[in-house]
Amino acid sequence: MKLRTVISKIEEEISIRQAEDFDNVGLLCGVPDRDVSGILVCHDALENVVEEAIEKNCNLIVCFHPIIFSGLKSLTGKNYVERAVLKAIENKIAIYAIHTAFDNDFFGVNHGICSQLGLKNMKILQPKEKNLKQLTVFVPKEHSDKVREAMFAAGAGNIGFYDECSFTINGTGTFRPVEGSNPFSGEHNIRENADEDMISVIFENHKEGQIIGAMKNAHPYEEVAHQIYSLDNKNQHTGLGMYGDLEEEMDEKDFLRLVKEKFRLEVIKHSSFNNKKIKRVGVLGGSGASGIRSAVSKKCDVYLTGDIKYHDYFLAESKMLICDIGHYESEQFVTQQLFEIFSQKFSTFAISKSIEKTNPVNYFI
Repeated sequence: MKLRTVISKIEEEISIRQAEDFDNVGLLCGVPDRDVSGILVCHDALENVVEEAIEKNCNLIVCFHPIIFSGLKSLTGKNYVERAVLKAIENKIAIYAIHTAFDNDFFGVNHGICSQLGLKNMKILQPKEKNLKQLTVFVPKEHSDKVREAMFAAGAGNIGFYDECSFTINGTGTFRPVEGSNPFSGEHNIRENADEDMISVIFENHKEGQIIGAMKNAHPYEEVAHQIYSLDNKNQHTGLGMYGDLEEEMDEKDFLRLVKEKFRLEVIKHSSFNNKKIKRVGVLGGSGASGIRSAVSKKCDVYLTGDIKYHDYFLAESKMLICDIGHYESEQFVTQQLFEIFSQKFSTFAISKSIEKTNPVNYFI
């Protein structure tokens, strides 16, 4: 299977377009027309991981963190980034990064954390804003089903855990073909009254091109009357962080013991105890200080993340327990999640899970 085909199938499951703007995701190095012999899934595509890929005959590394985050001005092997990229290129190994595309995915990083804690009623902590649009198109009634199905197939009409969502109003459209036109119905210079349906669908921004193309290909008119609106609605099923509820409320110390067990931790940094029961839990894998206020607004009793700075601990205003379990530690289930997704998606070549240690942070207990 060609690399470009493999990438296309990966992005059917995890859309790279839902990544944050600052991120560097997708194919970082590699030739799209090269055949894939195997995939190695890892957290960080460091030099030792590239060596592991060579040993396992995997010529595609799918990493969580992008090894190339900012621009490279040279490739001389003077630092860990250049050494990893050089080794990959020299051995014809492609590197594909998924990072915040998986952070923002409903079943991504944060869903994995919530699942480990056994949370129920999971919802996105920071839903994506300015992420949704609405398309309204006018179609001759006898062609409505064809146009609607084409838009659905292109990804329109997905709202949360529902798909093929649309709304249709019937009415009368008018138009007058002038010289130079090639009308589907009617005659030149005579106003035509047409029995038309107005079909409305909602879609995510990154799907606009494919949906418009599918709609026009299925539409019988030479000039298609349609409108696109940007919506203020937040996308409740895409975004950073999640929150959910424990089956039974717990004491603060009992909850920390649960976290230590589930995440195999030696230590947890946390804010002062509030002597409150823990029921609602907010999480954000990686560096999650930006989600503290959102977790407070969602009435979370505790917030689990990594990379909390000194002054960030004050932001909860004693309304919520803040726990810093470590950047890598909060994302540690990602490799297994991706391994399971790809194992179901690809059956013609091997999917391997990296066993190399890439967490640069260590603790002396």
